[in-house]
Amino acid sequence: MRVVSGSCKGRPLKAVPGNSTRPTTDKVKEAIFNMIGPYFDGGMGLDLFAGSGGLGLEALSRGLDKVIFIDRESKAIQVIHENIKACKFEEKAEVFRNDAERAIKALIKREISFDYIFLDPPYKKQQLVSLMEKMDEQELVKTNGIIICEHSFDVELPRNVGRFTQIKHEKYGIIAVTIYSRMVEE
Repeated sequence: MRVVSGSCKGRPLKAVPGNSTRPTTDKVKEAIFNMIGPYFDGGMGLDLFAGSGGLGLEALSRGLDKVIFIDRESKAIQVIHENIKACKFEEKAEVFRNDAERAIKALIKREISFDYIFLDPPYKKQQLVSLMEKMDEQELVKTNGIIICEHSFDVELPRNVGRFTQIKHEKYGIIAVTIYSRMVEE
């Protein structure tokens, strides 16, 4: 596992020990960023089920200004800190140990909104849709912001969730990536 492109291209990333997390493969990571970027001129990101932090670090390497990393596993939090330090992104990252629901409430209180949100939860369909509904209600995503959902290939996500409209859907073996954009209200 490594940073695929950008300022930290080729930098190896540590994985979370054990089998409680499922890191995004370099192939899928590259495909995701080719669909949404591939590079950014600033912006704010949220890596909500961060695991090793690979998606958020890739986004920083490709030009996002800041990423907030959240995971509920203490082993993951430790690895995220190590990977951030290895990439020298300490000034551009915040890391919190929390579950997704409570993390969203905390972010709402801070009145933060994001350009990019990476959702790679344990493969349960219901959680993705309900999290996106909360994000829509609380305006956690900026207009034209993007939500990237990584999920099992056999899960069909709805075309629309609140103000989010599906703009891309690709399958990579047993993994699928569905990308939503928060559309401009008319």
